[in-house]
Amino acid sequence: MDWLPHITVATIVEDNGRFLMVEESKHGRTVLNQPAGHLDPEETLIEAAIRETLEETGWDVEPTGVVGIYLYTAPSNGVTYQRVCFTAKALKHHPDYQLDDGIVGAKWLTRDELLQQRANWRSELIIRCIDDYLDGKHFSLELIRPSL
Repeated sequence: MDWLPHITVATIVEDNGRFLMVEESKHGRTVLNQPAGHLDPEETLIEAAIRETLEETGWDVEPTGVVGIYLYTAPSNGVTYQRVCFTAKALKHHPDYQLDDGIVGAKWLTRDELLQQRANWRSELIIRCIDDYLDGKHFSLELIRPSL
Protein backbone atom coordinates (compact mmCIF):
# COMPACT_ATOMS: atom_id res chain seq x y z
CA MET A 1 0.00 0.00 0.00
CA ASP A 2 1.33 3.43 -0.96
CA TRP A 3 1.29 6.08 1.76
CA LEU A 4 1.42 9.59 0.42
CA PRO A 5 1.14 12.63 2.67
CA HIS A 6 -0.72 15.59 1.25
CA ILE A 7 1.39 18.75 1.00
CA THR A 8 -0.56 21.84 2.02
CA VAL A 9 0.09 25.49 2.77
CA ALA A 10 -1.68 27.86 5.14
CA THR A 11 -1.32 31.58 5.67
CA ILE A 12 -1.64 33.62 8.84
CA VAL A 13 -2.60 37.18 8.03
CA GLU A 14 -2.97 39.39 11.10
CA ASP A 15 -4.27 42.93 11.38
CA ASN A 16 -4.36 44.53 14.83
CA GLY A 17 -5.06 41.28 16.65
CA ARG A 18 -7.53 39.95 14.11
CA PHE A 19 -6.76 37.01 11.84
CA LEU A 20 -7.99 36.48 8.29
CA MET A 21 -10.06 33.29 8.40
CA VAL A 22 -12.03 31.33 5.85
CA GLU A 23 -15.51 29.91 6.28
CA GLU A 24 -15.90 26.87 4.06
CA SER A 25 -18.50 24.20 3.54
CA LYS A 26 -17.23 20.69 4.36
CA HIS A 27 -19.46 17.63 4.54
CA GLY A 28 -22.61 19.71 4.98
CA ARG A 29 -21.35 22.05 7.68
CA THR A 30 -19.55 25.38 7.72
CA VAL A 31 -16.06 25.24 9.24
CA LEU A 32 -13.30 27.77 9.93
CA ASN A 33 -9.74 27.53 8.67
CA GLN A 34 -6.83 29.73 7.77
CA PRO A 35 -6.57 30.37 4.05
CA ALA A 36 -5.09 27.01 3.09
CA GLY A 37 -4.92 24.39 0.40
CA HIS A 38 -2.89 21.89 -1.55
CA LEU A 39 0.32 22.49 -3.42
CA ASP A 40 -0.27 22.32 -7.18
CA PRO A 41 2.16 20.77 -9.69
CA GLU A 42 4.94 23.09 -10.90
CA GLU A 43 4.25 25.51 -8.04
CA THR A 44 6.47 26.65 -5.19
CA LEU A 45 5.22 26.59 -1.62
CA ILE A 46 5.27 30.39 -1.51
CA GLU A 47 3.32 30.65 -4.77
CA ALA A 48 0.77 28.18 -3.38
CA ALA A 49 0.30 30.29 -0.22
CA ILE A 50 -0.28 33.44 -2.27
CA ARG A 51 -2.68 31.67 -4.66
CA GLU A 52 -4.70 29.88 -1.98
CA THR A 53 -5.12 33.07 0.06
CA LEU A 54 -6.42 34.95 -2.97
CA GLU A 55 -8.70 32.12 -4.10
CA GLU A 56 -10.24 31.68 -0.65
CA THR A 57 -10.39 35.27 0.62
CA GLY A 58 -10.03 37.70 -2.27
CA TRP A 59 -6.91 39.17 -0.63
CA ASP A 60 -3.53 39.69 -2.29
CA VAL A 61 -0.84 38.96 0.30
CA GLU A 62 2.93 39.09 0.58
CA PRO A 63 4.46 36.21 2.53
CA THR A 64 6.87 37.49 5.17
CA GLY A 65 7.98 34.35 7.00
CA VAL A 66 7.36 30.77 8.03
CA VAL A 67 5.62 29.88 11.29
CA GLY A 68 6.24 26.16 11.10
CA ILE A 69 5.91 22.85 9.34
CA TYR A 70 3.25 20.57 10.80
CA LEU A 71 2.14 16.97 10.36
CA TYR A 72 -1.52 16.30 10.98
CA THR A 73 -3.49 13.11 10.49
CA ALA A 74 -7.17 13.88 10.09
CA PRO A 75 -9.29 11.70 12.36
CA SER A 76 -12.18 11.90 9.88
CA ASN A 77 -10.36 10.12 7.04
CA GLY A 78 -6.92 9.04 8.28
CA VAL A 79 -5.15 11.19 5.68
CA THR A 80 -1.85 12.74 6.75
CA TYR A 81 -1.24 16.35 5.79
CA GLN A 82 2.08 18.18 5.88
CA ARG A 83 1.26 21.85 6.34
CA VAL A 84 3.73 24.65 5.78
CA CYS A 85 2.31 27.67 7.57
CA PHE A 86 3.35 31.13 6.40
CA THR A 87 2.88 34.61 7.78
CA ALA A 88 1.87 37.26 5.30
CA LYS A 89 0.81 40.86 5.18
CA ALA A 90 -2.40 41.89 3.48
CA LEU A 91 -1.82 44.05 0.42
CA LYS A 92 -5.10 44.55 -1.39
CA HIS A 93 -8.65 43.24 -1.10
CA HIS A 94 -10.66 42.36 -4.20
CA PRO A 95 -14.24 42.33 -2.84
CA ASP A 96 -15.72 41.08 -6.14
CA TYR A 97 -13.22 38.22 -6.55
CA GLN A 98 -14.92 34.89 -7.34
CA LEU A 99 -13.91 32.67 -4.40
CA ASP A 100 -13.27 28.94 -4.75
CA ASP A 101 -16.18 26.50 -4.75
CA GLY A 102 -17.18 25.61 -1.21
CA ILE A 103 -15.90 28.87 0.26
CA VAL A 104 -18.65 30.71 2.12
CA GLY A 105 -16.53 33.80 2.74
CA ALA A 106 -13.67 35.37 4.62
CA LYS A 107 -13.80 37.06 8.00
CA TRP A 108 -11.43 38.67 10.46
CA LEU A 109 -11.52 37.15 13.95
CA THR A 110 -9.54 37.62 17.15
CA ARG A 111 -8.05 34.63 18.92
CA ASP A 112 -10.78 34.87 21.58
CA GLU A 113 -13.50 34.89 18.92
CA LEU A 114 -11.91 31.80 17.37
CA LEU A 115 -11.88 30.02 20.73
CA GLN A 116 -15.60 30.71 21.09
CA GLN A 117 -16.16 28.89 17.78
CA ARG A 118 -13.97 25.84 18.50
CA ALA A 119 -16.74 23.43 17.45
CA ASN A 120 -16.53 24.93 13.95
CA TRP A 121 -12.79 24.56 13.41
CA ARG A 122 -11.69 22.48 10.46
CA SER A 123 -8.81 21.16 12.61
CA GLU A 124 -6.77 21.89 15.72
CA LEU A 125 -4.02 23.21 13.43
CA ILE A 126 -5.87 26.55 13.39
CA ILE A 127 -5.07 27.46 16.98
CA ARG A 128 -1.70 25.71 16.98
CA CYS A 129 -0.48 27.86 14.09
CA ILE A 130 -1.91 31.07 15.57
CA ASP A 131 -0.41 30.34 18.98
CA ASP A 132 2.97 29.57 17.43
CA TYR A 133 2.73 32.86 15.52
CA LEU A 134 1.79 34.76 18.69
CA ASP A 135 4.68 33.08 20.54
CA GLY A 136 7.07 34.65 18.04
CA LYS A 137 7.84 31.61 15.92
CA HIS A 138 8.69 33.49 12.75
CA PHE A 139 11.35 32.00 10.51
CA SER A 140 12.86 33.54 7.39
CA LEU A 141 11.41 32.68 4.00
CA GLU A 142 14.92 31.49 3.19
CA LEU A 143 13.96 28.34 5.09
CA ILE A 144 12.01 27.40 1.94
CA ARG A 145 14.54 26.28 -0.64
CA PRO A 146 13.76 26.30 -4.37
CA SER A 147 13.64 23.12 -6.41
CA LEU A 148 16.81 22.05 -8.16
